[in-house]
Amino acid sequence: MKTTRRLISSGSPWETKVGYSRAVRVGSHIHVSGTTSSTADGLVGRGDPYAQAVQALRTIQAALAEAGATAGDVVRTRIYITRVEDWPDVGRAHGEVFGEIRPATTLLVVAALVDPDMLVEIEAEALLDE
Repeated sequence: MKTTRRLISSGSPWETKVGYSRAVRVGSHIHVSGTTSSTADGLVGRGDPYAQAVQALRTIQAALAEAGATAGDVVRTRIYITRVEDWPDVGRAHGEVFGEIRPATTLLVVAALVDPDMLVEIEAEALLDE
């Protein structure tokens, strides 16, 4: 029996142009793509790593909800930042959502993201009870 694959879209035009989904649910597993603070109205928190992380996490939580999950179902996150000095602010935003949940997490400093004004990108993986 093949497991159903459900694609979750944020409506971004890049999803169809690049060929990705905001999230993919396969069975009880949900994988949320790398998420920045970019919204339909533009980039949220230009120059502010905390504000960017908060918006990215809001977008992730919306994708999780559409897939039938919550932040409490997240078992892994990956955080990418472009400036090492931003990690405390980004970590604070992450902790506000995941402080009690405590998923496995990796934080990496990268040379750049797609847009030079983007300071933070976050991925998440959730696992639902079967």
